[in-house]
Amino acid sequence: MEMSSTTTVASSYYNVTEFAQNFSNDSNGGPLECNQEINTNGLSDFIVYGIFINLIGLFGIFGNAISMIILSRPQMKSSINYLLIGLARCDTVLIIIAVLIYGLPAISTYTGLLFDYKFIVYPKIIRYLYPLACIAQFVTVYLTLTVTLERYIAVCHPLKARSFCTYGRAQVAVVVIVIFAFIYNLPKFWEITVYNERHWKYNITVYCVFPTELRSNEYYVTLYIHWMYFFVYYMFPFIALVIFNMAIYQRVRKANRDLQQLSRHQRREIGLATMLLCVVVVFLICNILPLVSNAHETFIADPPHWMVQFGNLLVTINSSINFIIYVIFGRKFKRIFLKLFCSSRLFVPGRDSPEFQTYDESMTNTTNIELRNSIRHGHLNRANTISWNNNIHVSNGSTRQSLKSGRPVSPGSCVYYPARIPARSLSQMSRASNGRNSWNKRENGDSTL
Repeated sequence: MEMSSTTTVASSYYNVTEFAQNFSNDSNGGPLECNQEINTNGLSDFIVYGIFINLIGLFGIFGNAISMIILSRPQMKSSINYLLIGLARCDTVLIIIAVLIYGLPAISTYTGLLFDYKFIVYPKIIRYLYPLACIAQFVTVYLTLTVTLERYIAVCHPLKARSFCTYGRAQVAVVVIVIFAFIYNLPKFWEITVYNERHWKYNITVYCVFPTELRSNEYYVTLYIHWMYFFVYYMFPFIALVIFNMAIYQRVRKANRDLQQLSRHQRREIGLATMLLCVVVVFLICNILPLVSNAHETFIADPPHWMVQFGNLLVTINSSINFIIYVIFGRKFKRIFLKLFCSSRLFVPGRDSPEFQTYDESMTNTTNIELRNSIRHGHLNRANTISWNNNIHVSNGSTRQSLKSGRPVSPGSCVYYPARIPARSLSQMSRASNGRNSWNKRENGDSTL
């Protein structure tokens, strides 16, 4: 979901540092490519970057696009979904940048294809992709923290949710985070420059990336690149995420024990909190290795190459996997996804669907209406037995069933009045009907999240 200073994009400034170190000498006396020794990790880079990151990134782009389409539907409009749309947008940006910075150049390094991209296009766009990736990374980290904070208020302090968890406040939060991310990462636009040289093998002009004087400054690298990056992008948000999600987890466990005592709205809030708790857990797991890599760089030395490789892969996986979590844990999300992208026959709404009506509820409601109509018009000519002459239609998604006279389609409970019962007064009939209605309401109480 985000890219660390030793991962996806910012590891490009690892290469920038190496460029500076190798610019003046070559200990082995071999050929140099952009003043660097020829890459000896071509196969591993090709497997991790050229294959896995490209394929996973392609899936993530489609998954995030579908997520944005579904979350932007009118029936999905809410503060939390607005934040998730922003999260999907930033994840998509990071995936595209990961492919452009790592996926495509790795193919060129190992196979020799895309030579023009690696030595002509890539050096010209990296100066913009690098700061853009850092901005998107900052936004994804703090949008994830904002989503967690919103769920914490909604679940642990529900009385304050009505005033704090609003659509307008979500919009303001996104704007503030984007502005602060741009200001914080503004210096990165002046960290990289480009120069040209003759290629050692093909004898043509190629372009290479080189660090600027600002990026070579020791104090700038130590304070801004290492320490501030480590605390702003990792330590502070990770600690806050752990604290808030522990509180949410404890509240969810307690709510699951007392599930029958919760209202339908509270159950939906708990279900949404469970889904987003999974999102944050995956976020933390996929960013543990990048966190260790950054800590290794900040406090010890440059991390091993394999640590950077797999850190980049985990970050790309994290940016691509939220769609799967939404489908598994989000009932309404899955229902709209099936309705939009799958056959209508596969679309069966659940009990939480606003258009869904259970068999028992339909039977009870229709029976009571017929009873009141027969009493009002004085047509109790069958010894208070309910007539089922008219067909009763039970709507369930795109299917429709008909209940013929005296032949219910399922053994569900229905109101039955035995014949040959002495006639009652109108008031007695009304009280009996109200008593049965109340019983049916208790019987048909909702028990799903």
